[in-house]
Formats: sequence, structure tokens, C-alpha cells
Amino acid sequence: MSTISVQDIQRDPADFLHRVAAGEALLVLDGHRAVAEVKPLGVRASGQRPWGLASGEFTVPDDFAAPLPDGLLNDFEGR
Repeated sequence: MSTISVQDIQRDPADFLHRVAAGEALLVLDGHRAVAEVKPLGVRASGQRPWGLASGEFTVPDDFAAPLPDGLLNDFEGR
């Protein structure tokens, strides 16, 4: 993995993004300290995902559609 300094990114942000878009993973350094790892996004599959892809991975609880408790509902509504 290549390294790049914060200063290099600030000096030429377009070059930084072009390198990542070209498939290069970069370790970002602030001085001698690693602060981030930047890598290209994976290629998205085209088309629809297959039905049942996560079958059996989780279950919906019986009380899923039940009303929220008043305290939690008040927190969501900012009361």
C-alpha cells in the first residue's frame, strides 16, 4: 500500500482522487502518524440481488410492529 501525506492531498486533491479511482489504496499520513486508509469502492454488481440472499441470517421478533414505549417514542420526537 502506498502512502500519501495530508499536505500532498491538500496540494493536489484531484491527483489524489485520480489515484484512488485508478485502483490504488493509500495510507494517509499526518507527519509520521497514519490517520486513514483510503481505497477504491468495490465494483457494484449490476442487476437485482438474488431473492433470499440472507435467508436464515436473522429473524423478525414477534413484537416488531408493536407500538414503541412512551419514553423511547418521546426521545425520537424530541419531547
